[in-house]
Amino acid sequence: MKSYKDALQNLTTKGTFELFAKDSEVYESGGIEGTYEHYIEHHLGQELGHFKSFTFSDYKIDVKVDAPYAFTTETYVYTIVLNPDETGKSRTIKKKGVATSILKKIDGQWKIIKTHSSSRNKK
Repeated sequence: MKSYKDALQNLTTKGTFELFAKDSEVYESGGIEGTYEHYIEHHLGQELGHFKSFTFSDYKIDVKVDAPYAFTTETYVYTIVLNPDETGKSRTIKKKGVATSILKKIDGQWKIIKTHSSSRNKK
């Protein structure tokens, strides 16, 4: 989970595909995004290019292991600073988020098979 969070903070998806099962399922804020590969190609991968920075704070994770599965709940605040637009103005988005994931040990490695995240405006 840390490797995935670190990649996002570095504005890259490099090294993240092996964290997910090939037939993974991604759900985000009420939407079905499909597999992780589809999510990157049609959603998150495109967004990262518009970000100047993406940081997590107040991060906490709870993990329960019941082999061959693990269940995680992450809570955090994320802050996205968008690249400046054509007028030179940038915008900052700050939201409180939660994510739950199910991982399965496949061939000796933990793979994310399902993940769901949602967020709301930070008060």
